[in-house]
Formats: sequence, structure tokens, C-alpha cells
Amino acid sequence: MSILNTLIERAENRCELCRSSKGLTVYEVPPAEANSDKCVLVCETCSNQLENPEPVDIHHWRCLNDSMWSQVPAVQVVSWRRLKVLADLGETWAQEQLDMMYMDDETRAWAEMALADDTREPTLDSNGTPLQAGDNVVLIKNLDVKGGGFTAKRGTAVRGISLSDNPLHIEGRVNGQRIVIIAAYVKKS
Repeated sequence: MSILNTLIERAENRCELCRSSKGLTVYEVPPAEANSDKCVLVCETCSNQLENPEPVDIHHWRCLNDSMWSQVPAVQVVSWRRLKVLADLGETWAQEQLDMMYMDDETRAWAEMALADDTREPTLDSNGTPLQAGDNVVLIKNLDVKGGGFTAKRGTAVRGISLSDNPLHIEGRVNGQRIVIIAAYVKKS
């Protein structure tokens, strides 16, 4: 039996992530091996998001609330990796799901392999301390907020920051408005 047929039978002819039945294909979970245990049956939308992750369709990935509980390790790995990406983008619901998710040690190690391959430059604060999504920082100088009509004052706490694709910038809320901040103008608290 082919991998596709095995996955169709396992998934009851539905995407193993969002349960759609349109445009089903095989997604090999990296590092991929050519067997059904290391593959997931995905719909066209999920496949496009996995293969071309920019821009992220955050609302589509709400389906992970259900698929993360799958008994299939490959589905757990894909769910964990997508939730991690969303949590790093500042989606608190995704971080909450990650905190609840359970995987055995072998499956978690497989899921975390993608993190080991992440070679992007770290985002550093003014003291050279690495910043992570969800960290709290304090502004070290007054910043004029373009388009916001206010000045973010030195000493203002910015809680639960998000990292951007540019390691020189972070995102956070100041005065209820989400703004981009140059990382060199903050220090980790």
C-alpha cells in the first residue's frame, strides 16, 4: 500500500491538522523519511502554509487546538512546531496550547529538531542580553511613536514582547498600541 493510501486510511480521508477534505497531499515531516509514520496527510491550505510559511494565516492554525491531541506522533510534531511559530509571533493562545501539550520524550526531541536548525541571528537588548518572545523589557530612552501621536517615556515597561524577522526590532504594546521598537533601546527586565 502506498504512503498516500495508508495516510488516507489513517486520517479517514481528511487533513490531519484541520480536518478539511480538499486537495489532500502527503507532507513529510522533517527530517523526513519515506514512511507513513513520518508523514502527515494535509489539505491544500495547510500544505501551502507549511511549505511557504510567509505570511502566516493565524486564524487557519486555530485548528491546532484539536490536532495537537492526536495520538499520531507526526501530527503532534507538526502541531507543536506550528504552535511554536505562532507563540514566537506573540499569539498568547498558541503559547497556552504549547503549555498544555503533552508528548513523549522521543516525539518532543523530534519536534525540537527544527529549533536546532534555526540559525537566525539572536535579538539582543542594549546590554547584549538575548531576547525571547514573551520577555518583559524596559525602554532606556524616550521614543517618538510615529503615527501614534505620543512619546513612549524612558522607563516604560513593555510586557510580553514579540520578535520580528529583523533581529534589530521587537514588537510590543505601549499605551495600548502595538509598536515596533529598536531592540537596542530596551533592556530586559
